[in-house]
Order: sequence, then structure tokens, then C-alpha cells
Amino acid sequence: MTAEQAVEFFSARDIRRRLQSVVDVGLGYLTLGQPLSTLSGGECQRLKLAGRLHEEGNLYVLDEPTTGLHMSDCGHLLGLLDRIVDGGSSVVVVEHNLDVIAHADWVVDLGPDGGDGGGEVVFEGPPAKLVTAPGSFTGEHLARHVTG
Repeated sequence: MTAEQAVEFFSARDIRRRLQSVVDVGLGYLTLGQPLSTLSGGECQRLKLAGRLHEEGNLYVLDEPTTGLHMSDCGHLLGLLDRIVDGGSSVVVVEHNLDVIAHADWVVDLGPDGGDGGGEVVFEGPPAKLVTAPGSFTGEHLARHVTG
């Protein structure tokens, strides 16, 4: 039985609330009793998030939460992150997905390259200004993404 099916099956309020949190973070397809070792890193992060979804005043740091997500699920994740922020918590996301970067309130772009060629703050500010930031490869890609 999937978590989404279980929400409808169980009548106990506490069980339904916990299962609904799993569905709310986009994991309604997981089956009850599914081993954690079968989940991707992004799924594990979202499962942890489900357990704290209704709390306020938290700081969440997510590392590449779109990894393993279907493109259609990225929008769901962005809605969830908005909900968390609107609920009084803060979210810091380390991410390369351009949809997530474009949706952010504030971007800190490190570069100019990856690995040993990176580590410097190339830009910080709203995504709308990142697209014109000189020397930002992320900004160049984001500009093509939002106009293309």
C-alpha cells in the first residue's frame, strides 16, 4: 500500500496526519514498510522534512533536493518550500536546478568554476539580477532558461 492509499485507508487522526505529510512532500508513491536503503538522497531529505513539516521557526538546509525527481515533481517541491517559508521557517537550498534557482528569494553563486576553480562569491542577490551578473556562468544559463 502506498502512503497516498494509506491516508484514505487509516482512520486514526495521528496516523493520517503523518501519512499526509509524506504525501505533501511528494512521496505519496512510497510503500509502507519500504526500506530506507531503497530511497534516493532527495527522497530521504524530503522524508525527514515530512516529519517536521508542521513546525515553525526552523532552518532547513537541503542539498540538491531535486536529485532523482521527475521534472513535474520539481514544481511540487517548490510549492512545498514556499509553504515552509510562509509558515515561519527558513530554507537554504544547495542546488543546480535552474527552476529552483529562478524561484529563489536570494541566490549566492559560487565560482567562477567548480572544484579548485571555485569557492569565490561571484554574485549574491535576487535571481532577476543574477541573469545580468558579470562572470557568472549560473547567470548565463539562468538567462537562457528563463527566456527560452
